[in-house]
Amino acid sequence: MNMESLLYGWFVEGYKRNLTGLNRKLFIILAFGLSVYQIWSVIFGKIDPLNQLALHLAFILALTFLLYGYTKKVAIRSHRPSFIDYGFVILAISAGIYFTVHAGRIAVRIPIMNPLTAWDIFFGLVFILLTIEATRRTIGFPIVVLVFLGFGYTLWGHHLNGLFTHREMSAVEFIEELSFSFNGLWGSPISVAASFVFMFMLFGAFLQKSGAGEFFFRISIAIAGRTRGGSAKVAVLASALFGSISGSPTANVVTTGNFTIPISKKSGYTPTVAAAVEAAASTGGSILPPVMGSSAFLMAAVTQMSYGSIVIAAVIPGILYYVSLFAMVHFEAMRLNLPRPAKEDIPKVTDVLKEGWFYFIPLIVLVFLLLQGYSASRTGFYGILAVVIVSWFRKETRMGFGKICSALVDGAKSSVPVTIACAAAGLIIAGIMTTGLGGKVTSIVLGLTEGMLFPTLILVMLICIVLGMGMPVAAAYILTAMLAAPSLIELGLSVTAAHLFIVYFSIFSAITPPVAVAAYAAAGIADANPNRVGLEAVKLGIVGFVVPYMFVMEPALLMEGNFGEVLLAFLTAAIGVIALAAGIIGWLRTKATLLERILLIIIGALSMYASLWTSVIGIIMLILVFAVQYKRKEEMTVPQDHMDRQRVSL
Repeated sequence: MNMESLLYGWFVEGYKRNLTGLNRKLFIILAFGLSVYQIWSVIFGKIDPLNQLALHLAFILALTFLLYGYTKKVAIRSHRPSFIDYGFVILAISAGIYFTVHAGRIAVRIPIMNPLTAWDIFFGLVFILLTIEATRRTIGFPIVVLVFLGFGYTLWGHHLNGLFTHREMSAVEFIEELSFSFNGLWGSPISVAASFVFMFMLFGAFLQKSGAGEFFFRISIAIAGRTRGGSAKVAVLASALFGSISGSPTANVVTTGNFTIPISKKSGYTPTVAAAVEAAASTGGSILPPVMGSSAFLMAAVTQMSYGSIVIAAVIPGILYYVSLFAMVHFEAMRLNLPRPAKEDIPKVTDVLKEGWFYFIPLIVLVFLLLQGYSASRTGFYGILAVVIVSWFRKETRMGFGKICSALVDGAKSSVPVTIACAAAGLIIAGIMTTGLGGKVTSIVLGLTEGMLFPTLILVMLICIVLGMGMPVAAAYILTAMLAAPSLIELGLSVTAAHLFIVYFSIFSAITPPVAVAAYAAAGIADANPNRVGLEAVKLGIVGFVVPYMFVMEPALLMEGNFGEVLLAFLTAAIGVIALAAGIIGWLRTKATLLERILLIIIGALSMYASLWTSVIGIIMLILVFAVQYKRKEEMTVPQDHMDRQRVSL
């Protein structure tokens, strides 16, 4: 690689290597060691938090530089790590060892009275610089820009005037804040990634190795495959089941989309629609309990709420999203008049359940233990044990030593981008905390919107989407939560509503053009235009952008209220999102006129409020539209039946 390629290549993300030979064996050894260490440290070990986190990050950095190449902006990509990459691996491991040896001293030192040594500064800088380079390779350059902007503001923001000025901070003091305090690298983001998220990544890897992924796909086919447009409905169900565990919209698309998108195309959906359905369904997995990807764990860490209470609050919004998406797919199939699949090609639900009913046991174990108040990390560990145990219910699915080791390696591998994103978010948060930028942004947001709730919600939504473009959910949520959540809470929203609002839009930035990473992945599989897929995915997943406003306006959708209030809110919201889906697609009982589509969208808007009057008005309007369409459908059917009888008589 020449110097020009080396220079310009740094502004582009890296590429994933296909490791072979000794490089692959070294990666497997490190990944296996990381998983074993994490299980021991989180479940059995009682070590200093800084010690545990430093070793975790050292392992992750070493895996990153083995797995990811320097830049994808090269014609020929080498699948062997370079000497520089191995130098980074050695530095990362050395930094982890140094922090482990000196963890006791670092934990009890007083910043002013006990200044950092030269070796402290050196290895602190090693962690900082390697994290930045690993972030660029795994996630991309945009988040590196945010990191540098945060550094620049922290070091030179004291030269500014007015609201944005802050006290002067030296470079050594800033290094201390970044790598020797719990506001920077070792803050809540990486703490969550190293405990809760990692255990559930392992849980997802064990489910895949046990054959649960194939079972969830087959049960989705058995449930929805016989209906009109069943292939796309299978994509919705399979992606919902898998996406809740994987936590990555893009990973979900790549995993399930390779099966669902080609089948949807064969059944009559256009490549754009087939890819958009998969992208929208995969993205929604991160808002669906019980696992919710990594977002619920991060929210629990930031808000200090219990994981169980967050999951309970997220149940109805998650169901509403998939009810709407399922309705969208159904109405689209009716509009296209797609044929029903042959019955003999679809397995029976009872037959599929007989083969793999036991795969539901680990999920039941998760839900039960979370509701009992167990920590998320311990719950994830017990879930892994449950997967191994139930895999032995059938000879074909048994997980022996080889499969268990493979699952441990896959879990560590899948955790690399999430952990790196959390580490990068920690670097940015350090600047926010030390300069008081979060409170300043809150003042600016409330000043721009003059303290009005709805404009503030729109502004926060835009911030989430912009920060989330090309960025993992973890980083997008944490940054927005630090900057914008206080302004929502100050306007009277509950902590749950404010943070879930941010979680939703951090997640759905994955299908929002122009940088819709989940839509791009689906477009590649479907051989479709990425921008068109993104726009279509936004249309199909529109309720994901509406539901946050719904639970802000009606807290009963977050299970806040008595049973009657919650039930009324859910039923009216469900009717509303179905009506909204019909209005957007242009089909209810038959093809909708422009006026009918407008009325159906208005009915959907009325569902944002669960009051008696709006519910009654919405239901009456829906009945009228349905009655008009039913009559028109009958009038179209009668002449056709009459013509068929005439042909028979002739």
